[in-house]
Amino acid sequence: MSESSFPRSARLLRPAEFKRVFDNTELRGSSPHLLVLATPNEQDQARIGFVLAKKQIKRAVDRNRIKRLVRESFRHQQHKMAALDFVVLARSGLAELDNQQIREMIDALWFRLKRPSHDRQANGNRKKRRQSGR
Repeated sequence: MSESSFPRSARLLRPAEFKRVFDNTELRGSSPHLLVLATPNEQDQARIGFVLAKKQIKRAVDRNRIKRLVRESFRHQQHKMAALDFVVLARSGLAELDNQQIREMIDALWFRLKRPSHDRQANGNRKKRRQSGR
């Protein structure tokens, strides 16, 4: 199988898999239009699932376009990612963005989520120290 393929095993398919990510979120990346939640999995690869509500993105053609763009970006990035389950949630206004803007936004989120965990912990500790010093 090629390095940039997108097999069925790279997708979250069952409600229980989504529930596990929602209940045990360890990583989170957000932008004004997208939210990405992640939790470690027991697989040897990253997996992705989508929650694109009709309430947020009215037209099916827009929901499909967004899924296609995010899936393509994930397909190119998945071999650089740890074994995590990702759930991508859409927020209002995402459908108004053009393809290039969506691509740049999701690539920036993947970059933030790929940082080593000690960087995130160090940043989190720095924030806590700053707040407690006031």
